Amino acid sequence: MPHPTRRFSKTRTLKRRTHDKAQDPTIAVCSNCGAPVLYHRVCPECGYYKGKPAIDKTEAQVETKKEPPKGKKK
Repeated sequence: MPHPTRRFSKTRTLKRRTHDKAQDPTIAVCSNCGAPVLYHRVCPECGYYKGKPAIDKTEAQVETKKEPPKGKKK
């Protein structure tokens, strides 16, 4: 494979990397309940997305059934 004929300077490398940075997430306000919500996501408080119910948050949380501990079989 060919190698570069000259080494890139530190300044040139850092100039190229100026745009490689993390951005703050865009936060909107839920149109139904007013809670802060990330864009393109269902509201974690009320379960609405774009003014329509996406998930039913009125149901009680269903507990997962715990399996008995694994032991030696007789």
